[in-house]
Amino acid sequence: MTKVLIPIPHRDFDPSEVAISWSVLKRLGHSVTFATPDGQPGHADDMMLTGEGLDIWGFLPGLKHLVGIGRLMRANADARNAYAAMEQDPAFRAPLSWRQIRREGFDGLLLPGGHRARGMREYLESEVLQKLVADFFAAGLPVAAICHGVLLAARSRAAHDRSVLYGRRTTALTWAFERKAAQVGRVVRFWDPNYYRTYMDGPGEPAGYMSVQQEVTRALARPEDFLDVPPDALGYGRKASGMVRDTFDDDSPAFVVRDSNYVSARWPGDAHTFAKTFAAMLAERGG
Repeated sequence: MTKVLIPIPHRDFDPSEVAISWSVLKRLGHSVTFATPDGQPGHADDMMLTGEGLDIWGFLPGLKHLVGIGRLMRANADARNAYAAMEQDPAFRAPLSWRQIRREGFDGLLLPGGHRARGMREYLESEVLQKLVADFFAAGLPVAAICHGVLLAARSRAAHDRSVLYGRRTTALTWAFERKAAQVGRVVRFWDPNYYRTYMDGPGEPAGYMSVQQEVTRALARPEDFLDVPPDALGYGRKASGMVRDTFDDDSPAFVVRDSNYVSARWPGDAHTFAKTFAAMLAERGG
């Protein structure tokens, strides 16, 4: 049985990307260990679980429990059920602390994402985690990153002081997806219009300069090493819509990129296929 490490922030990680990955890896016979900043159980972004607060009336205490568009934006039933099961897992209830974890003792590393700046920035900016990611890449061990998790990988430096993703091909949360969510967020959460943007563009910077896609791309050897769904891909419309999610048995809406021992994906809608691809990589190494 291979041992997979999943570091998460104290709060606001994406429930689908963590729970579905956990569920798929466990189903396929792998062991999962979690790690948080302080060794206490983490908590997902509550709005992504319930949908409450994702409607135009979400700032009103008496009405926020009425969920309309929030049903479309939140995690789907598969993810919510997986999250409920994961919360009962002893490994999730008793995580390691970030400073306790070492590359030794693990066979692979999975980096989930999440967009809410309130909790995610400590994860994305952690020098402890960036060093850990670099150690896994240096050892040639399987690494998986999805959505903002790719940004953590892009910020992790190898011995040559370039990103560990330099010279590799990857995908991540695309600017098209991030921009679409931000546009919706500015309407339905007008009192908190930047909920869907983890980092805002600075003065004089073009639109999307601090998006996940553009920062990741700046860390790569060539801009064309950032991959999105090609227009001639089978099922392009389903893959590129940002509305259709994969399942354990249907990978047609997903877009996942594998480059040797590294696999990446864009958003929660790719999570099943992403985790299955990572599990296959682990199995190839004799796990």
